[in-house]
Amino acid sequence: MPVKTDRKHETSPSTSSSKRQSRTYAERWDLSQLVEDPVQRFDALAEDIETKVAQFETARARLSPAMDVSVFHPLLTLSQDIAAASSRISAYAYLWFSENTKNLGARSFKTKVEERITALQNRLVFFDLWWQSFDEDNARRLMTGTGTFRYHLESIRRFQPHTLSEPEEKIVNIKNITGRSAVHSLYDIVTNNFTFTLTVKGKRRAMTREELTSYLRHTQGQLREAAYQELYRVYADHHDLLGEIYKTLVNDWKAENLQLRRFASPIATRNLGNDIPDEAVASLLRVCQNNAGIFQKYFRIKARLCKIKPMSRYHIYAPHRTEQKSYRYQDAARMVLDAYREFSPQLANLAEQVIRERHIDARTRPGKIGGAYCYSVVPGMTPYVLLNFTGEARDIATMAHELGHAVHGMMAAQHSIFTFHSTLPLAETASVFGERILSDALMNQERDKKVKQGLLLNQLDDIYATVLRQAYFVQFEKQAHQMIAQGSTVKDLANAYLAQVRQQFGKGIKVPDEFQWEWLTIPHFFASPFYCYAYSFGNLLVLALYRMYQKEGASFVPKYLDLLRTGGSESPQTILAKVGIDMASEDFWQSGFDTIHEMVDQLERTL
Repeated sequence: MPVKTDRKHETSPSTSSSKRQSRTYAERWDLSQLVEDPVQRFDALAEDIETKVAQFETARARLSPAMDVSVFHPLLTLSQDIAAASSRISAYAYLWFSENTKNLGARSFKTKVEERITALQNRLVFFDLWWQSFDEDNARRLMTGTGTFRYHLESIRRFQPHTLSEPEEKIVNIKNITGRSAVHSLYDIVTNNFTFTLTVKGKRRAMTREELTSYLRHTQGQLREAAYQELYRVYADHHDLLGEIYKTLVNDWKAENLQLRRFASPIATRNLGNDIPDEAVASLLRVCQNNAGIFQKYFRIKARLCKIKPMSRYHIYAPHRTEQKSYRYQDAARMVLDAYREFSPQLANLAEQVIRERHIDARTRPGKIGGAYCYSVVPGMTPYVLLNFTGEARDIATMAHELGHAVHGMMAAQHSIFTFHSTLPLAETASVFGERILSDALMNQERDKKVKQGLLLNQLDDIYATVLRQAYFVQFEKQAHQMIAQGSTVKDLANAYLAQVRQQFGKGIKVPDEFQWEWLTIPHFFASPFYCYAYSFGNLLVLALYRMYQKEGASFVPKYLDLLRTGGSESPQTILAKVGIDMASEDFWQSGFDTIHEMVDQLERTL
């Protein structure tokens, strides 16, 4: 989901330790703060947006490259008002749907909102097309004094070579509601209704995917194997349907972005949206693939530490023998807040605001959408966070991650609705940094050598999952888009995926055949093609930033907070250049892997 934000951090009071210990945090979110009675008042809310849209449309006859800035600038404010009102009701629809994808009322309302909002947004297409159409000199003149809107305006013009005519853009928008969006919703509905069965302590239990996933890290190897086998059995049973959904979405991506918009490649669409040069993404993926060996070495070391023989893909997330504790949600929240507070009281206060205002939905439930996300709606509103908390140590890291997304947007709340959240790669900065803060805090508090060994294993597991694994996801997507364009079958895709996974793990780690269906379980492939390199980008970036923090100490914190305050108001290249980073440099990405090498060597010395 998008990562968006709130403004109240300037006045958030510090909270004493004793008060924090006694506070109880709600585990269900409260959506009433988004929109007052949106289902009953939907027509009135939509009509209010329509009134603003009609007002915006009256400016069409006055649009001219030579127009005065005093006429142009109020249009930006009006467009922000329209976007904010639309975002509030769209957020309510998605969050309500996320609570329970089986809820027919929520599903119907989500569709109704998408159709109405798309129809209204279609009436504004003319502005972007006009803004892309004229000379740079007048564009620069009109952007003078636009402040936080400026990068948004620059971004619109960036898409000029790939923009269609106004009637074509309207058709694409309408088509996407009953086409791409509907097909993706079908994937969500089908997969979130899957039921899995697993024999635990002699009893067969029915469970959700989130509940099943907790057994992928179980202390008993047989349960880990059984959980993976059950996960892929269910998805394999539906591979015809899910595979055809994927192929439909890929063909739609190709038809719109390659055939109509004339992008050079499927991934180029995502790169332009992220404002990341193609060569920088290629450099990142190349360095990731070249460093697959360090994780092959890590998993061999882990096998020795965890007494796993032979090592296979079933066991790469096996817990260290010290890691058997289940955590209460309240304790997990306090652990995250304490770790944030040690780094920056300001960030801790913002994170606690999200929890205190009941903007987190924590527990897993039947029908609830899987995974976790942060949804920042508008500047000035506390973001909403969805978790599927089951009490694992990993769930605490996920909480730290999603609250990082939230505080990132909250720090940037002074910007416009169009520029307060970052493009995808930088949007992962604060979330991954939040995880590193938590991990570092836990490592510093711990004295037991074996427990510290377990924490280091956890860190390396997470780095693998969010760096190399994600990069290989994108490599598969690049191959899959090409294969589908050439008429490949779902089985062909499964074979290609399995070959890539086996290449990733090398000869020392067995990858069983059922992992050929893993790609069907990755929601990003269906919802956001090529999204996943943002995780590799963000994690390697954070390894570099965290190394700066370790060298500079407290003096680093203000620089980091300034980076967060920038939000998405400048290009990623500009933002990173301010801290001395060249994203197109393979040496930069390799420096992140150098840190990983050091961590693996540190672990090896504990054998």
